Amino acid sequence: MQDKVTFEYAIIRLVPKVEREEFFNIGVILFSKRKKFLDVKFKINEAKLNAYSCNLDLEALNSYLQSWKLISDGNASAGIIGQFELSDRFRWLAATRSTVIQSSKTHSGLTENPEKELEDIFKKYVLCGDSDS
Repeated sequence: MQDKVTFEYAIIRLVPKVEREEFFNIGVILFSKRKKFLDVKFKINEAKLNAYSCNLDLEALNSYLQSWKLISDGNASAGIIGQFELSDRFRWLAATRSTVIQSSKTHSGLTENPEKELEDIFKKYVLCGDSDS
């Protein structure tokens, strides 16, 4: 237990028609202050997307999510947000939005390995049930 540190995460959701409030999970944002870790992992299931809405551009959605990845990495091309401290970048990424790509409320836990935790949460909440994962 001594090697475990706290972490926070939010699930990234795709809400194809905001007015209907239907969504499916497409990614995870995970942050651990003690381990100085912040990462985003995502994958949009194209078949699910088409079942919900055929009017959304998969390439544009992936590009938008890639910008979230750049922000989490602190990449200079992410603009001023990418230069924020780790915790502020996480808070910005996990902030409530009323758009097609949203984040769940944040959840917390304990882990020894944030990278493994990210992968486990991603498999459980995003890939679970995907036939092409």
